[in-house]
Order: sequence, then C-alpha cells, then structure tokens
Amino acid sequence: MAMHQENPTEVRELASQVVDRLPDWITHLIRINAMVAARMGVVTSDFHCLHALQQGGPTTSGVLAERVGITPGSATRMVDRLAAAGCVTRVPDPHDRRRVLIEPTTEGLERINAYYAGLTARTHADLADFDDDELRTLLRFIERSLHSAVAEVDRLRSS
Repeated sequence: MAMHQENPTEVRELASQVVDRLPDWITHLIRINAMVAARMGVVTSDFHCLHALQQGGPTTSGVLAERVGITPGSATRMVDRLAAAGCVTRVPDPHDRRRVLIEPTTEGLERINAYYAGLTARTHADLADFDDDELRTLLRFIERSLHSAVAEVDRLRSS
C-alpha cells in the first residue's frame, strides 16, 4: 500500500487560502453577533458577557470583566444593562454571602439560542458533508486557533 505524500507547495498554498478566507468568515460572525446584540437591546461587549456566562457559568462581575476584556467599572454598567434587558440576574454566592454572582436568565439564553438557531442548523448541515477524519481535523484546527487567539490577546494586553 503506497503512502500518500503531500506536496509541500500545495499544502502551503491551501494553508494560505484558509488564512485568506478566515477574515471574511470572522467579519460575518462579528456582524451576526452585533445584529443579535442589537435585537436583544444590548451592546456587543454585553453580548460577549452572555457568551462567557453561558460557557463558564455564574461568576462575579470582576471575573466577567476579565473574561470580556473590560474594566471592572465597565463590567458593572454592562451587568446593569443586561439585567435591565432581562438577560442576567444577580444572586448571592452560596459559598460566600459577601459576594454576588451574575448568572444568565433562562429567558436570556433562550433568546440567544433562538437568534442563533438558523446559523446552528446551517453549520450542522455544512458539517454533515465531512467525514470523521475531516471533522477531527477541523476540531483540531479550531482548538489550536482558539489557543493562538488567547495567546495573542495575552501578548497584546501585556505589550
């Protein structure tokens, strides 16, 4: 059985095509996020907060500020806007009565999920054309890209 040898020039060309296409994809995702945020009555950074809460669970406004990349004062105003929009609530920390946790409301998460239902369905349909190996490769790329993006945020923050 012959091993398939990749042509290094072709691999570099394909990698360049992927890198060249990413900004268009990211730009459209940013546009979608901005549109959803506007329809929910919040600003984009507020929307990032909801995502952080959905992924990481309830936390303090200070931790949210760090996750979203804003100041603690801005985080307080962000939480106020999200609470007014019915997207989050403030609850006592069950482990420390002095602390308050911010948690997403069921209504807020349902609204987000409803806005993304079309994109989620399209993405699942797009991925249906990929076999297991291709999906593993995509997942590996996304995980590496996420790690690289986090590292770049840290680098830019420290410089």
